[in-house]
Amino acid sequence: MGNREDLLVGAKKCLYERGYARTTARDIVAASGANLASIGYHFGSKEALLSAAVIEAFEEWGQELRRILEEAADPTVDAAWERVTEFFVTHRPLLLASIEAFAQADRVPGLREQLAEMYERARMALAAPLTPHLGDSAADRTLWLVGSFHLALVSGLGLQWLLDPEKAPTGEELAQAMRIFVGAVGPAGTPPAGSPVGAGTAD
Repeated sequence: MGNREDLLVGAKKCLYERGYARTTARDIVAASGANLASIGYHFGSKEALLSAAVIEAFEEWGQELRRILEEAADPTVDAAWERVTEFFVTHRPLLLASIEAFAQADRVPGLREQLAEMYERARMALAAPLTPHLGDSAADRTLWLVGSFHLALVSGLGLQWLLDPEKAPTGEELAQAMRIFVGAVGPAGTPPAGSPVGAGTAD
């Protein structure tokens, strides 16, 4: 690997071991075997290097999540979401580092834009395994909506799991909640059974 790649590997290692906020430039140097000056040469600053490492780690994380959804027998329900919760167990350090990174988004130049671009890619990546259920002719807008919904679930579930894993919903419970919600909302443009919306009066 070149020196730049060594720095990224070392920075990702520090993210898992120390988190975003507590990692120093010397920590990265020790983990990568590079020298201190190389951080400025390749990235300009420690913050820029950590931002690049966060994005790269997230991309790898997203690829693994996509694989989990693709390998599940039924990627829309219980099995897939149970595996997602198991995924949180093995990736807890990165989840914590991500919260720290989001908190720095307004302070580190370019980080907000990088995170936003990463989220946009994540939407389509999470929608891709569901394409067989949506039909091969599903419009990009449909895939974007489905991907955004799953991204919101993954993000929210991750936060709940970090705070209180014992009370966070299991994959089975999350799938059950989705079925209840879909049944309550009903088809697009159609009020659910018993809803007062659009009921009007008879006389």
